[in-house]
Amino acid sequence: MQDTRLDIEATLIFNSVHERVSPRLSVLIPFFRESPAELMKALNTIATDVRDEIEVVVLDDGSRRPELSLEVMDLLDTLNIAICFIELKHNVGRAKGRNRLVDAARGAYVLFLDADMLPDQDNFLERWVDMTRAEAPVVFGGFSLLKAPKSKAYALHTQMAGHSDCLDAAKRLESPEKYVFTSNLLVRKDVFKTHDFDPEFRGWGWEDVEWAMRVSADFGIDHIDNTATHMGLDTADVLLSKYEQSGANFARVVRKHPEIVTRYPSYKMARLIKALPFGGSLRGALKSTVQSQSLPLKARAFALRLYRAAIYANAL
Repeated sequence: MQDTRLDIEATLIFNSVHERVSPRLSVLIPFFRESPAELMKALNTIATDVRDEIEVVVLDDGSRRPELSLEVMDLLDTLNIAICFIELKHNVGRAKGRNRLVDAARGAYVLFLDADMLPDQDNFLERWVDMTRAEAPVVFGGFSLLKAPKSKAYALHTQMAGHSDCLDAAKRLESPEKYVFTSNLLVRKDVFKTHDFDPEFRGWGWEDVEWAMRVSADFGIDHIDNTATHMGLDTADVLLSKYEQSGANFARVVRKHPEIVTRYPSYKMARLIKALPFGGSLRGALKSTVQSQSLPLKARAFALRLYRAAIYANAL
């Protein structure tokens, strides 16, 4: 698969600890117009027993916000863990950005951890380092909402995440490739070099699940309960916008892996909706339902799942 990530114009900055550490595990944190500072500080706090075995590689995917760059650079030498900061001059997207992070990683293992995550337990990094010693090829640690903000503005996202994302390892293992997200994901680097992210994905969604479909066939995927909280919850309007972006990506996954995706409930619902003669008006009605603050939360969440399926139907 063709990917020109090595030609991406970038600035690399290292802190003073970086050259003294030969990491076993590289924690990879991409961000775009949001600060990774709280996560970086949290990792520094809990890294006490594995400080010499990890590095953190942070990538600004073309935010073009000088205040964010300054915040990260000011933080670098206040931390006692090895840090590499990569600042891309232009936004390249989720797939290419993560591929670029792996290129910069020095560890034999990489841990993808989104900037809006926070580890739930103080032994979070220790457990991941232990997994590298077990030489597992791919392991997903899971989501939680333990530390997430309890704001009414994010109630719909909380409802959705609790229903479909915050699942224990036993449940995720029923469909190992389906429940893989680049927000708490351990990968052996040689495995990633065999299967990197498809750079043709654009916008939001599905690039991680499609990657997992390819990797699962060759290496298998394990799941454990070593969770991190998704702090970056979205409002209803932002969720709607993200689903609207994801239609073309969903269609790409269907084309590449029909034998897997056609088993998913979201695909089956999309096919049903596609057969209806009033798909456009249905999407409008569902969107209004999702946005209505007066309706019960469960009804809005159900409408949002149907809206997502309607977006997918339009893309098929």
